[in-house]
Amino acid sequence: MVDYKDTLNLPKTDFPMKANLPEREPHILDLWKGLYGRIQEVKKNAPLFVLHDGPPYANGTIHIGHALNKILKDVIVKYKLLTGYRVDYVPGWDCHGLPIEQGVEKELKAKKLRKEDLSKAEFRRLCREYAEKYIQLQKQDFIRLGVLGDWDNPYITMAPGFQAQEVRELGRLFERGLVIRSKKPVYWCIYDKTAEAEAEVEYYEKEDPSIYVKLPLLNEKGTYLVIWTTTPWTLPANMGVMVGPDYEYVFARIGEEVYIVAKALLQQLLIKLKAEAQVVKEVLGKDLVGLKYERPFGGVGEVYPSEFVDLSTGSGLVHMAPGHGREDYIVGLRYGLEPFAPVDDEGRFTDEAPEFLRGLRVFEANERIIEYLKEKGLLIHQEKIVHSYPHCWRCKNPVIFRATPQWFISLDTPFEGKTLRQLALEKIEEVQWIPPYGKNRIKSMVEQRPDWCISRQRYWGVPITVFYCKSCGHVVHSSEIFKHVAQIFEKHPFGADAWFELKEEELLPEGFSCPYCGSKEFRKEEDILDVWFDSGSTHAYVLRKRGIQKADLYLEGSDQHRGWFQSSLLESVGSYLDAPYKAVLTHGFTVDEKGRKMSKSLGNVISPQEIIKEFGADVLRLWVVSEDYTEDMRLGRNILRNVVEDYKKIRNTIRFLLGNLYDFEISSAIPVDKLHPLDRWMLSYLQGILKEVHRHYENYQFYRVYQLIRNFCSVELSSFYLDVLKDRLYVYAPSSWERRSAQTVLYQLLLAITTGIAPFLSFTAEEAWQHIRRLDPSLPESVFLHSMPKPDESLVNKGLEEDFKLILKVRDAVMSAVEMARSQKEIAHPYEAHVFVWGREDVLEVLKRYEDHLKYFFTVSRVELSEGGKYRYQSEDLEGLYTGVSRVEGKKCPRCWLYYHEEEFEGEVCSRCAKALESLGIKE
Repeated sequence: MVDYKDTLNLPKTDFPMKANLPEREPHILDLWKGLYGRIQEVKKNAPLFVLHDGPPYANGTIHIGHALNKILKDVIVKYKLLTGYRVDYVPGWDCHGLPIEQGVEKELKAKKLRKEDLSKAEFRRLCREYAEKYIQLQKQDFIRLGVLGDWDNPYITMAPGFQAQEVRELGRLFERGLVIRSKKPVYWCIYDKTAEAEAEVEYYEKEDPSIYVKLPLLNEKGTYLVIWTTTPWTLPANMGVMVGPDYEYVFARIGEEVYIVAKALLQQLLIKLKAEAQVVKEVLGKDLVGLKYERPFGGVGEVYPSEFVDLSTGSGLVHMAPGHGREDYIVGLRYGLEPFAPVDDEGRFTDEAPEFLRGLRVFEANERIIEYLKEKGLLIHQEKIVHSYPHCWRCKNPVIFRATPQWFISLDTPFEGKTLRQLALEKIEEVQWIPPYGKNRIKSMVEQRPDWCISRQRYWGVPITVFYCKSCGHVVHSSEIFKHVAQIFEKHPFGADAWFELKEEELLPEGFSCPYCGSKEFRKEEDILDVWFDSGSTHAYVLRKRGIQKADLYLEGSDQHRGWFQSSLLESVGSYLDAPYKAVLTHGFTVDEKGRKMSKSLGNVISPQEIIKEFGADVLRLWVVSEDYTEDMRLGRNILRNVVEDYKKIRNTIRFLLGNLYDFEISSAIPVDKLHPLDRWMLSYLQGILKEVHRHYENYQFYRVYQLIRNFCSVELSSFYLDVLKDRLYVYAPSSWERRSAQTVLYQLLLAITTGIAPFLSFTAEEAWQHIRRLDPSLPESVFLHSMPKPDESLVNKGLEEDFKLILKVRDAVMSAVEMARSQKEIAHPYEAHVFVWGREDVLEVLKRYEDHLKYFFTVSRVELSEGGKYRYQSEDLEGLYTGVSRVEGKKCPRCWLYYHEEEFEGEVCSRCAKALESLGIKE
């Protein structure tokens, strides 16, 4: 007796349903060894796409932010590969700077050592080893994420070649006259004892004293300028008072004294003082300019006009300390005031300060100063204020403004007919910013930023390679010196260590003498370059040195508008008069499921390593593309579980396609014009899907690609096309036209879906690809050596698509009627349904064209285009169309399970099945 199940073409594949990604992915990584190099060779004549990697910092294992960033880059790299480009992606690491020094100092402390106990060369060796350790750890993790790149040749900012190029870049800026040495206030961390860049400062809430101080006018007894400050510790450095020249000010008598304050702020002050006042006279700010007063710690100060005064709070008269404030410095420079800052590297008052303050740290000194002002009778009001205050991004402590001699890249020195600021702003307009609001963000930052302080007072970094003449004191620099030092760095095994190991005469060109006085005795600069100058120079070493003028894309978090995007822009425009990138894409940050920032204290941190261990890298990659990265991205266990469910839908679709192609050969594909109408429709519909997939990839809208493919797998395929196809695939003879027609399109779907998901579900796509190669051994060894199909307009059949749009709506109405019959126990399975459709003639006209196929489209046993049926349903989508269902009459075929009239049987099975069995050599 024949077991009919054995005669069906049921799916066969060893592509497993259970992904088992944590165990399977490492095997795929083995397949990918050397793949980047092979791709470069195969695509050597293809158009080039360059994604320049923003270097992560080499001081810890990777976190979820690293994973998000690298996966986004990888999606772009792989999409470009799959669309015909040769992609240049060289990963890199930022290796210098304070965090690494602090990491080494911590290790030394555990051994009861201090960095001062070591030579600079020895300390730098420890820093190098520290950075190298984390480069290797991060590299392994990035590769485990499935990121494709030139991992055998990454760029490393502590490599001799890189350091040499950085010195050359510095030389170019010196040649253009953009590097200046000046004593001006910069952000200074008193805990790390170094200057800080604008991008190294974060703002947090801080409680400070808020005081109003009266400063007696000279020669006008009883008349006072009233200033307001939240930094009493800066008062010993007071050099003047600033007013808005066009603002209105009043002389207000309070008791026996007259206070000068801004008219707009008088009432606010009186409320604080709980006093009443009589306005003696009103003047403009410019009328106050030149008035002399007694400074709170001795000496005479003067009133100056300033564009930086505002009337939002305070008194409208601003205490001016050019050594401790940016705007104060600008105005002070204008009027020849010294940027006086009696504070040392640790933030302690020096001998230049009043005796009672010497040795005290600035924030500790606030109370002493307030007491002093009280004793002098100068304090008129005090309270506490909580305000936004700059903090060091590394140690999280408050920073100060402090004037010290530093090296700066000037943004406002003219060169090439314009300033660096003007040129940078022009280049910002030429760049594509994704999302577009990024342009205004970086533009406003460049407009407002001060000169770039590039010097740091640390050990671990690239030195500022200039010299000081011991005889005349001049700073000595020239293109000859920079080129010579760069060559020394390139030859030294540890690059810039040569600066600290060699003597001045060994670092200078032979016979070099001071161009100012002829002396041959020099002292080398001890300061190192800001680490942002390191990373800002990467384009010169990674791209320009290899003949690539600019990157097609930079991609980092949105905080890099004030960081790497900006330092790269300024360095590149300063050196080459052009931006280093054509486009800049920014992403948000990772938060937990409730939208909270991830932190160890909240216990809501999820590491990429634990996600990979539990779910696999592809699930993490799918999460990255499932969210709109332009906003903060939520991550948590519930979200991951949802992602896993979506992953299963996509994987099961691929498995179904592979399972039904086990006996398919490319040579047996049916020509398009001979395909079954349902298959022609799917092939046409697929072109629209491909068009949208490419459009979203090109626009970097990966979450739309994800949604499109997920919905395509779940709705059009799983719920309709593949469901309807099962009968044709399983029942007909293996090599029948009906089955081969279906397989022809299944193969196209398999290629489209596998390559479509490859940029983000890279491991799964590669796994599937190895199975696809069994169907077509001529395919390349990896999916990333193939191409993603592009929409083919010749396959689009708009008429057919319109017909099936209608058929699907009718199908919904049919299913509703079938469900009514099932709920009333009229039928147990849709195959037991006899369906009736009637009503709208325009709809029936379309259905008549496909009358022989309707029962298969609706997965029932019989369809009549006439009124009938015990259970009836009115279509919601097609007004005036009705469907009805009754139990079908006839007998069930034991092989295909459809019901037929008695005369449609040949022996035990229906005539359709009998024909299939005959082709298999089985007779009833």
